[in-house]
Amino acid sequence: MLIQIILIAAIVVIGILVIRNPGSDSHLAIRRLLLFGFVIVAVLSVLFPQWLSWVASLIGVGRGTDLLLYALVLVVLVVIATQYRTNVEQNRRITQLARRIALLEARERERTPAGPGDPGLPPDRFDAPR
Repeated sequence: MLIQIILIAAIVVIGILVIRNPGSDSHLAIRRLLLFGFVIVAVLSVLFPQWLSWVASLIGVGRGTDLLLYALVLVVLVVIATQYRTNVEQNRRITQLARRIALLEARERERTPAGPGDPGLPPDRFDAPR
């Protein structure tokens, strides 16, 4: 029962962290603290494997390996959530960049007079030479 409460609380915290602004200093500090805590727990688990079994039995999990599996599931959820947010932010930036480029090209077309054989489009620096 205790492990269920812990897992549900962890999932809720992960959900809240996903909603928060990823660029804030407090968000970065929380990630660093969690990473530091993870490293400490990982080192202790390697040095004292019976410690993990003791913690598992303390919170109602049968074995230390089961507790490790639950922890890894939570870590995977965090990674998925972080990657999702990163993708959303990158897509937003790419969209803004594409819009700016389109507006700049439209303004350039307005300024450039069309010549006798010119279709009215300025040569794009990414296009092949004409």
